[in-house]
Amino acid sequence: MSDSNSNSAPHQVEECRGVLFVFSDGSIRRLPKPSFNVPVHDDGSVLWKDVQFDPPHDLSLRLYKPAASPTSTNKLPIFFYIHGGGFCIGSRSWPNCQNYCFRLASELQAVIIAPDYRLAPENRLPAAIEDGCTAVKWLQAQAVAEVPDTWLTDVADFSKVFISGDSAGGNIAHNLAVKLGAGSPELAPVHVKGYVLLAPFFGGTVRSKSEAEGPKDAFLNLDLIDRFWRLSIPIGDTTDHPLVNPFGPRSRSLEEVKFDPILVVVGGSDLLKDRAEDYAKKLKAWGNKIEYVEFEGEQHGFFTIHPNSQPSNQLMRIINKFIAEISD
Repeated sequence: MSDSNSNSAPHQVEECRGVLFVFSDGSIRRLPKPSFNVPVHDDGSVLWKDVQFDPPHDLSLRLYKPAASPTSTNKLPIFFYIHGGGFCIGSRSWPNCQNYCFRLASELQAVIIAPDYRLAPENRLPAAIEDGCTAVKWLQAQAVAEVPDTWLTDVADFSKVFISGDSAGGNIAHNLAVKLGAGSPELAPVHVKGYVLLAPFFGGTVRSKSEAEGPKDAFLNLDLIDRFWRLSIPIGDTTDHPLVNPFGPRSRSLEEVKFDPILVVVGGSDLLKDRAEDYAKKLKAWGNKIEYVEFEGEQHGFFTIHPNSQPSNQLMRIINKFIAEISD
C-alpha cells in the first residue's frame, strides 16, 4: 500500500527572518532581499570595494577605509567585522552591515574587513569557522605579496589587527582566538592585537537562566535561537558541539590557552547574556585580559538595529578605547 503523503508537495518546515525557507524534502529557498531593509548611508567619507578571498567557495569580503588617507608613517589599524545571522543568514552586502562598517571605518579611523562565509544549512559548521580562517590568511597573503593591492597596503598597519564579530560572527572570532593563540604567530607579519566579541552566539544543551527566563518577545527569542542551531550544527550533533559550547563536556579545556585581550559586549536583555558573561568571567579567572561590558536593557544586536542610539554611541567609544589601550 502506498503512502498517501508520498506524492504531496513539499511543505515548509523552517523559516528564518523571512529570507531562508527549508522544506520537508530538504530543499532550500533563499530570497535575495536582506532581512533588514534600511537605507544605505554612503556619504563618500568612507571608500569601499569588494574583493574575492576564497575562489573555490566564491567568497568575497568588503574593504572599507576613510577617504582621507593617513600618512605613510601613520597607517591605520585593521578591524575585521564578521557579520551575524545565526550562521544561517546575513551578508557583508546587507545594508545594516554596510552602514555599521561605514561607521566603524569613520569613528575608529581604521581599515574595516567584512568577510562573508558559507551559510547553513547548505554548509553546516565548521564551514563558517574555516572561512573565517581563510579570510585572515588572505590578509596575511596581502601583507607579503610581491604585487600587493595598494588600495589596502598603502594605508593598513598589519601589525595592528583586531578581529571582531557580531553574534555568530562573535562565535567565529572566539574560535579564531583559540586557533591563533596569543600573538597569532602563524599569521606573521600580521599581528592580531585583540578581539571584540559583540553578543557572541554560544549555546549548550543546558539552558542558561537568561535563555530560560528571558523575554519571549525578544528580538532574538528562544525559538529562533533553537532554529538557528538546528540548521547550523552538524546533523545528529547537539549544542554541546565544541564550536558551539566553549565549556561543554566535549570541549577542550581553555584554561591553558593564552588569549590576546578580548572585549566582550552584550545587551542586558539579550537571551545570550549569561553565556557571554560566563565566558568573560572564566577566561578572566584564568589570567587573560578580558573586558566585559553589559548594556542594561538592550536587546541582541542593538548596535546595528539602532546604530545612532546613545548605547550604540557609547559602545563605539568603548571599542575605540579598547583599541587604543592595546595598540602600543
